[in-house]
Parts: sequence; C-alpha cells; structure tokens
Amino acid sequence: MAGALTMDVAATLAALTDAEKLDLVSGAGMWRTAAVPRLGVRALTMADGTYGLRVARDQDAAGVGAPLDAFLAAVARRADAAAADDGTLPATCFPTGSAVACSFDVDLLAEMGAALSREARALGVDILLGPGVNLRRTPLAGRAYEYYSEDPVLSGDLAGALIAGLQGEGVGVCLKHFACNDSEIERTTMDSVVEERALREVHLAAFARAIAKGRPWTVMSAYNRLGGEQASESRRLLTDILRGDLGFDGLVVSDWHAVKDRPAALVAGCDLDMPENPSRRAALAAALADGRLPREALDEAAARVLALVARADAARAARAALVGDGATEAGFDADAHHALAVRLAARSAVLLRNEGDLLPLEPRPGLRLAVVGRAAVAPVIQGSGSATTRPTRVEIPLAALREVAGPAVEITYFDGHGADGADPGALAAAVAGVSAADVAIVFVHTEVGADGENADRRDLALAPGQDDLVAALAATGVPVVVVAAMPDAVAMPWLAETRAVLAVFFAGQGMGRAVADLVFGRAEPSGRLTTTFPAALGQIPAIHSYPGENGRHVYAEGVHVGHRWYDRLGLEPLFPFGHGLSYTRFAYEGLAADRATIGRDGTLTLTVTVANGGRRPGRAVVQLYAADAADRAGPVRALKGFSVVEIPAGERRDVAIPVTVADLARYDTARGRWVTGGGAVTFRAGASSRDLPLTLEIPWGHPAPQRPIRRDTQPAFVIDRPGPRAALAAALVRRLALSAAEADAVIEHGRDSFFGLFTTLERRLRVTLPDDDVETLLAEMNAAAEREEG
Repeated sequence: MAGALTMDVAATLAALTDAEKLDLVSGAGMWRTAAVPRLGVRALTMADGTYGLRVARDQDAAGVGAPLDAFLAAVARRADAAAADDGTLPATCFPTGSAVACSFDVDLLAEMGAALSREARALGVDILLGPGVNLRRTPLAGRAYEYYSEDPVLSGDLAGALIAGLQGEGVGVCLKHFACNDSEIERTTMDSVVEERALREVHLAAFARAIAKGRPWTVMSAYNRLGGEQASESRRLLTDILRGDLGFDGLVVSDWHAVKDRPAALVAGCDLDMPENPSRRAALAAALADGRLPREALDEAAARVLALVARADAARAARAALVGDGATEAGFDADAHHALAVRLAARSAVLLRNEGDLLPLEPRPGLRLAVVGRAAVAPVIQGSGSATTRPTRVEIPLAALREVAGPAVEITYFDGHGADGADPGALAAAVAGVSAADVAIVFVHTEVGADGENADRRDLALAPGQDDLVAALAATGVPVVVVAAMPDAVAMPWLAETRAVLAVFFAGQGMGRAVADLVFGRAEPSGRLTTTFPAALGQIPAIHSYPGENGRHVYAEGVHVGHRWYDRLGLEPLFPFGHGLSYTRFAYEGLAADRATIGRDGTLTLTVTVANGGRRPGRAVVQLYAADAADRAGPVRALKGFSVVEIPAGERRDVAIPVTVADLARYDTARGRWVTGGGAVTFRAGASSRDLPLTLEIPWGHPAPQRPIRRDTQPAFVIDRPGPRAALAAALVRRLALSAAEADAVIEHGRDSFFGLFTTLERRLRVTLPDDDVETLLAEMNAAAEREEG
C-alpha cells in the first residue's frame, strides 16, 4: 500500500446508513464507485485498457442514465476506427498483451506499467481494469491479444511486474478475469468445466503469481460459470480460493453486468457490482430487509470499498508529496511515452525466420526495396473491443522505412490486394514491382474486427487475399520479408518460400518505427513466442471440445495447456513456444544448481552460462523447464523460470534463475493440497521449449506422498508401504488374536486381489469388521503413512 491511509475505515463504516452501504457496493454510473460526500468519501473512476487507456471525454455522460448501447458500442469498437475522435481521450497505444509479453522482460513490463499509471493519473483514473491473465489456451480466442501467454508462469510474472509498475506510481489495477474466461463464445453463460488439478496448476496459477508479485488492489470476477457456479457468485472461488488459498486482500469487482443474483454474489465475496443497476441494488436491499443477506456480509463489502478509496487517496497523496501538488492534473509526456512504445514494440517483435541472414538489410546506395500491403500505410496496431485505445500518434511503416533507410535507398510502394483482398490489378502491379526490386517487404495481418469481445476467430488464416499475395510475391524469386500483425498464432502456408518473417502481433502506435529499426539493424530482435504456433488447426489443444455445446465447455486438455499439449502428444508445431531468432548466435553452456537435493521448502537457484558467438550484441532469453519423475500424469516438461540477458559480441554471461520448491509442487486432488517429493526433477535449459541443450537431474530429498488409504483401496497400495502395513498388522493382531507372523501372512496373501482391502480381508478371514473399527483402522494407517512420508 502506497502511503498511509487517509481515512479511518472502521469509523466511516460505523457512520454509514444502510442506504449508503448499498450504494457503495453497487457502483454509480458506468465507470465510478458511489461517493458519500457527507463523510468525505469520494467516487473512484475506473477505465479499460492495460496497453492504453480508453477514457471518455466526459465520463459522467457515459455514466448515469447512459443507454445500454453506449456500453455495447465500446465493446464492439473496431481497431481500424480507433484513431477517430469518438469521444475518448487520446492515450499512448502501447503493444498489446500478446505482443509485449514476447519480450519476456519483467523490467520492461514494470516500465510500461509506470507509464500507464502516469497517463491514468493525468486522465483522472484511479483504477485501471487489467491486466488480464486468462491463458491463451486456444489461438482462436477473441481476446487473445489482451492476454500474455499460454503459460501460467510467464503470464503471472509479467502481470505481476506490470501491476507493481502501475501501483508504484499511484494507480490501482484490477486483475482479470477470475477465472477461466478464455474464449468469447457465449462468454456470459458458458460453463467452463475444468478438472481440479488443471484449475489449480494452470488456470489459477497465473493469478496466484500475479497476486504474489504485484499485490493488486482489486480482482475482477469473470462472466462465465465455473464448474456449474456463476464465477461472480461462487464463494469457493472468490473467498475460499482467492482470499484463502491465493492470499488476495483487496476488493473483488464484478465484470460489467456479470452478476445475476446480487445477494448471492455479495455473500460469495463479490464486493462491488458494476456498473450501476437499479434492479440489482433493489434485490440487495430486499435481501437485507428480510434477513436473507447477513448484515456482516454487507458491512464487510462496504468496508472493502472504503479501504480501496482510502488506498487510492493515500497513493494520490504520496505521489503529490513526491512530484508536487496537482500531479494528477499535470498531463503526461506524450513524446516520451511514444518513444517507449517504439522501444517496447522493437523489443517484443519475434524474428521467426531469417534464411541466409537476409536481415538486417544494409541501407546501401542503389538498394531497391518494394514495400507491399495496405498495412504499410494503415498499420494494424491493436485488436477490437473495450480495450481499444485512441492513440496519441501512429508511426506509419512506409514513412519510417524511408526515414531510416535514407535517400540512397529506392523504396516503392504497392497496395497488393485492394480493399476487399481480391483486386487482380493490384496484385499484378505488386508482382511486377517486386520483380524489379532487390528485396520485398510485405505487411500482412488478420481480418480486422474478426477478433475482440464476443468474437472468437473462425480459423488461423490472414485477412482475405493476403496468403495469396505473399505466395505470389515469393514466386518472383525476389527475397521476401513478411511483417505479420495478428492477435495470436496464424497459419503460414507460404513460409518455406519466404526468406524472413517478423511477427509483431498487435504492436501499438510505435510499430512502424520499430519495424524500420529492426529491418535496417538499428534494433536487435529479441522477442520470443509466448504461444505455440500450430502447424494445422487440428493441432490446437482440445480443439475437439472447443467451443463446447449446450452451454458447457470442457477443458479436455487438462494440465496440458499450450506447449505441454504438443510435447505430451509428440506433435511438431509450426513454431514452438519460446522460439525467436536474433541477429547473432547464442550458445548455452553449463547448467548448474546451488544444491544437490531438493528439500520441502525454500528456493534453489539454477545457473546457465550463455555465450554470444556473433559479431553483434544481442539479448538472449534463457528458458528453464522441469519434469518431475514422480508426476506420471503431469506435463512432459513445464516452464519454471526465465531470464533476459544482454550480451556484447564475443562475450558470455552467467544467468541465475531462482525456482522455489512451491514452483515444483503438484496439486494432489485426493488430498486437496500441494505435494512434492519422490524420485528426481529433471531441469532443462535453452532457447525454446524444443531447443533445450542443457540437462540437470536433481533428486528430491524426501519421498512422494502416496494416495490416501480408503475402504476400497486395493491391497497392493498398502502392502508395500511399511508404515500402513505395520499399522494394519498390529490391528489384526490386536483385534483377531493372530500372531504377528499370521497377520503378516494374511496381508501378503491379498497382494493380487483387485477387490478393496477390507473386502479382501473379510473373505480371507471370514470376519466382518464393524464400521467404527474400519474407520479407526483407516485413520491409523493414514497416520502411519503421514509419519513415514515426513
């Protein structure tokens, strides 16, 4: 928490009327909390966008009494109309989540968060609605561009850094969407059916890491159902797991109109219902009046809203003390933030292919460069939906290429495909122009508006006509460089015929200059894929159960989300998770650890030496994966840590990656808790999930826990466990007057039985043990097992 609280929350709560409490937990208008002027409680303003702010020029006009279509218009906002003055204020459009995450750089995300916070304060925003850490478990998901990765470790760590950067500058964040709101089809009603282990180890893990590292002020509950319960109304999710298991101590706010039963939501732990809705507030008031809503639940939620206001006031006061009075009205440095947007875009771009080291180009006199594609003059820089930002300015790729190349390079431009993607004349002109060039750069993108809120993509294709355009240009024999803007993975049927591919995803307003700097070597490509690119649509994890039917979406891939799926099934993707090329060459050497065994807690540090064997400086992204030999049902390997290191040409650096024992734990559904131990963990390090030259095996220092013993447990699962076997033998001696040798023989005789333990004993001994005796014996055997396992 920044600064000291400026409000006595307990005293203010005691002074509130019931009506004021109901107002506080119900929101006011579209984007604000309710104020209580007589007690000095101000309204807080919230805004969409974690890569750029979307703030209406007059928030009140878009608030109280606004028609539903005002909200739906924001949700349906198209990326290609974002630059128009639609009543929103200009803000820096930084790279979207799926783009900036490719940097793998937590320091960079913190820097971006600080910049977003400065803009939020300048625009009068207290809480930014994001970041989103839902996993990109399918590249078709409409909001994939907002999210960071298919991997929970990467998603959680990057989100945690962004949160710390934002809140460190005095603006709160709202981590979203909790939980499993991973596609847009029927998103307000779909029931995400996720087995418990996958829920804990994968989908909640990103939230857990972000909460632990960033301590967000608020968390947003999701639209969907989870395991049959509305996420906004699930006490298990919002209280038992979020507050209990994950340690979240802030306020829970609903997604907009996500709540269906307001009293149930409040009791579950959804403190703030957004936006203002008279019928839901009335339902809450009625439940309080007739006793269905416990007064202490209302008081608890109202207190959390007051604590959030106090926290925001304290943060504002702390910032004013640092930078002077009126800091929130001072505006922001648009030029500096634009320069940051350019740097972020350059650091996040992924060089997927560079045959013959075509890139970077030397801007030599006489070089003839053909630039093709409408996106070279009207760049696609972001996705569609409520996160869409009106940029302060936009770098045009064609202009940036000409500026960086200088007058000695001849650059000609061709449309290539026409407005509808099928203009034979435009295609023919582009082919003719490229035939006379030394190198062609073609800008392509996915269909604008085909993604976003309420719209999952239908396939992995680029916009109509663009695959044909690339293929036609490649057929000329002229080296072709493809610059691809997209929310997530795309198909590349022309890949083998092109010389270089630069994936920029939705790289924000600085993309054009970043591409020019990369193409001509003023910047070094260091981005790495945060999602696996499938070779075909059918490779996508759990594509057979997507998008569900009859309102149920079964997460059939279980724990094998993303790269784990491809590794488990032995599939060869188009590009693996973590892939990305550089303008230099890195060698990975000498994986070592600071301990010989893994204990029950603490942190082990693994060290990798990376050598830059090229003639240019570069940034290596070291990735560390692990596989637990005791976890037969788990992933073949999973990402456990990563680090970015800048290495001058010809030099080497040691890179340390810490891994906690908790990072290596697996969720035991039989026990309902996290467990470790048994066998050894194999660590592998390298440049991607499929390029891991270094291996190190470290044994656990303790055994793995065995499954709990129940009435129907087969004898084989008891016989080879000394502690439970001894407890069972002692019980037989005590209860049936058998000798120790006779009791042991009876137990051994049941080794091959496939019936339950007690059914086997009953048939062998012709004795039926009373239920109370069975329960006592089970408790004794399980206690012996716990002692044995330590």
